[in-house]
Amino acid sequence: MIDHARYAAAGREAVIAASIVCREVQDNLDKVCAMTKDDKSPVTIADLASQAIVGMILKQKLGEDLHLVAEEDSAFLRDEDNTVYLDATLAAVKGVWPEATEQKLLDAIDLGAGDTDHHSFWTLDPIDGTKGFLRNQQYAVALGFVEKDTPTIGIMGCPNLPIDLSQPFDERDPKGCLYMAIQGDGVYESCCDDVKAETIRITRLDHVEGEEISVCASVEKAHTDMSATDRILQWIEEQGLGHAGEPARLDSQCKYAVVARGQADAYLRLPSRKPYVERIWDHAAGACIASESGAFVTDIFGRNLDFSHGRGLEKNKGIVCAPPRIHGILLSAIKELGIGQE
Repeated sequence: MIDHARYAAAGREAVIAASIVCREVQDNLDKVCAMTKDDKSPVTIADLASQAIVGMILKQKLGEDLHLVAEEDSAFLRDEDNTVYLDATLAAVKGVWPEATEQKLLDAIDLGAGDTDHHSFWTLDPIDGTKGFLRNQQYAVALGFVEKDTPTIGIMGCPNLPIDLSQPFDERDPKGCLYMAIQGDGVYESCCDDVKAETIRITRLDHVEGEEISVCASVEKAHTDMSATDRILQWIEEQGLGHAGEPARLDSQCKYAVVARGQADAYLRLPSRKPYVERIWDHAAGACIASESGAFVTDIFGRNLDFSHGRGLEKNKGIVCAPPRIHGILLSAIKELGIGQE
């Protein structure tokens, strides 16, 4: 029998520690770029450091119970040509893991090489939203725990996301925020820089008829089919079902949190390339958090997301996340417009 509270506490500690490491790397973007001679190197270093920290803490807290499926591996750092990256990644973790060595670091990263054949497993995206990270804007450390085909624990560190909903997305918040959900127990919000920070339970209300509908959108438009989103919103207006508001533009799984806390009404990922399959680590944590807030999370056909088919959501197409009333309207629009029917 899994002790979900114990697992969630371990995951929360791991995500907070990883978020602190990522913020430290982000604070030194110019220094890291100068050292590696590569403008994109900070996100590589933060990615690998974040995964190492999460793997290390989960292993420490859960021991042999740990099965972790993560996005990265240590092959890049083990290459002799990338010694400067290894040194920088090791330096990055030292602030929260002072006894780390090169070997311990590499081994911790490779804890993420688990498989999805177990009844239950963790899945991690150590930095979701790499372009947001490099712009000093929004990204997430996203950790989900999957049982059978469903995420039952979701923990997401959003190091630059302000708790104050009146603050803009394109500026760094000094504390950031963290969201944690356990299936059947709701969503809890806290600051992202302190494991002892007070947690507050949050619940989003359903959309009220007549209010504008705000849809999350990536800063980078290539992440979803924006023309299809525009068509959906136009259809909704033509049917007299609502009016489109200003989109909430930010990167990463933070969009799930923004819907969960009622700052936006929907998060859509509409297929922009026919063969594309969503990865489980891109949605496990966020889907659990949004669902526990009262939103519905399905694919574009209204099917529950099925996390039981390896590292991809092979049986699903696209994502629709919204409170109940808006979710139903969005699915109707998608069906009527034939989106994703190819």
